[in-house]
Amino acid sequence: MNIEKYRPNSLTVSAILGLIASNEIAVPEIQRPFVWKSKQVRDLLDSLYKGYPTGYLILWKNPSVKLKDGTLSSGKKILIDGQQRITALMTAIAGIPVVNSEYKKARIKIAFDPFAALSDDKDAAVFEVQDQSHLRSKRWIADIAEVFKTGFSSWNFVHEYCKNNPDMEPEKLNTVLQNLQYIGNRPIGVIELEEHLDIDVVTDIFIRINSKGTALSQGDFVMSKIASDETHGGNMLRRAIDYFSHLCVDSAFYNSLKENDEEFVNSEYFNKISWLKDDTETVFDPECDDIIRIAFMHKFPRAKLADLVGLLSGRNFETREFSEDIIESTYVALKEGVLNVVNKHNFTQFMIAIKSAGFISPKLINSNMALDFAYTLYLRLHDEQEVSVSEIKNIVQKWYVLSVLTGRYSTSPETVFAKDLRLIKENGVKHTLKDIEAATLSDSFWDVALVQNLSNTSTKNPAYMVFMAAQVKNNELSLLSNNVTVRELIMLGGDIHHIFPKEYLKSFGYEKSQYNQDGNYVYLDRPVNISIGKKSPKVYFSQALSQCDTQVIVCGNITDKEQLLANLKVNCIPETIFEMEENRYQEFLNARRQMMAKKIKDYYYSL
Repeated sequence: MNIEKYRPNSLTVSAILGLIASNEIAVPEIQRPFVWKSKQVRDLLDSLYKGYPTGYLILWKNPSVKLKDGTLSSGKKILIDGQQRITALMTAIAGIPVVNSEYKKARIKIAFDPFAALSDDKDAAVFEVQDQSHLRSKRWIADIAEVFKTGFSSWNFVHEYCKNNPDMEPEKLNTVLQNLQYIGNRPIGVIELEEHLDIDVVTDIFIRINSKGTALSQGDFVMSKIASDETHGGNMLRRAIDYFSHLCVDSAFYNSLKENDEEFVNSEYFNKISWLKDDTETVFDPECDDIIRIAFMHKFPRAKLADLVGLLSGRNFETREFSEDIIESTYVALKEGVLNVVNKHNFTQFMIAIKSAGFISPKLINSNMALDFAYTLYLRLHDEQEVSVSEIKNIVQKWYVLSVLTGRYSTSPETVFAKDLRLIKENGVKHTLKDIEAATLSDSFWDVALVQNLSNTSTKNPAYMVFMAAQVKNNELSLLSNNVTVRELIMLGGDIHHIFPKEYLKSFGYEKSQYNQDGNYVYLDRPVNISIGKKSPKVYFSQALSQCDTQVIVCGNITDKEQLLANLKVNCIPETIFEMEENRYQEFLNARRQMMAKKIKDYYYSL
């Protein structure tokens, strides 16, 4: 039988604000930065004033939970879509401060012009975002929140306004005020998701909502769920996750946080994340979704974030009932997991493992999914002591590189996460890793699939990134240089160039997809690149070889033949390059891809 999933309804603006004030409806994002621009708030008020539709709000009532005494507690309604509109109304009409982009609490005040409201000009500015001109003007109502306050006296206001504006007729002004106050009676469409809906369905509905223009995620739903739960400290845990993510990107945010959120500063979380004020890490800046996912997989262990929503709601997966005990234990475990994720020692030691494997820059990171699982694995191995501390680093490195090379978490990541967690639990991490290697890293992978993969045209190709990491880990010199390493060029903002110069190939009619090939890419020091110019490889490599005899620098700075040949080898350049021109370009690509694949294979098994 097809059960209805939602119930359409409508509530007035005043009723909605009243339900929020009485805590019957939770607005999860109220402590997050308000992303709407001030003019969007103004436009919303203008639409309501004119009686235009403003879209639906979507509410979900948490499942009723069995308390410890056996009684049932009715779930609170959560606003899961329409948060920006409601926050706009809360600040503009109810006068409640919101958190701005600097995480400071501030009002967005909307001014109203009664004269413009009476004008026949359809383009007249009736509402404006308040500025100093509105405060100085006798014509403007500088803050419409004053009109909606309890105890507001229309008679006194009309008398005073008309005194200051003799051209305004009291009767007309009174009508304008009534129209303005009628915003509170404007209906807003509300869709209430049925309480009996399965958590998976609610989660799916949430992530399909796209009213903000940005696709929502399961992590967003988890964060909304946490933020709305003050009873179990979810609102503070939610801030810890959000602030950690923000500090990872902007360490200067620390001072703003310290000044503007006294409640959080006095909490147990503040000192746990304060180390980020001095952090310069750029390789992995985990977002909120990453923190939640790692903490969840680490402590439960599960991988499906819809399951976390269920657990946070008190769901017993066996009986399908909901209980307070499960909510409490879930928050305890999730909090512990989050604190482990944001712990300075854990995070820095994990990053040491990743960076010592050669992944020293965000330029070498294609997706956070592989990092999420690698960090989860690091935390689990430390907790469970399945292997020695000295082995953890190497296992995490190999798992990460294997995941990147094979695209293990590129599709349906939660499904693969869950499978890997189960296999590790059943068979141990070493045995599981060996099984995955046997299944995915066959001779045909190294000799055929990986070589074909390196025919990609993007420097963001995971296989190419692993190749670069291998060069970094081996501390190899960049092409035709005796003193500048690939590591230095990556870290100092060097550029990737073409071994067969782009302009050289274009002169022979080669298209972008042909000259832009991973097999044709290499990091070059700028002076070396300038000396190469548009020359054919035969010309400039022969110049580099000749200078080993003449000692006169022409191309690069290597003046020793053995050193030159060694430099070609570490950069996977075949020695036939000295004779290669445009007609042998495909031969060069085939040879170099095979050499690159061999380097990647040797690198992997050296970890």
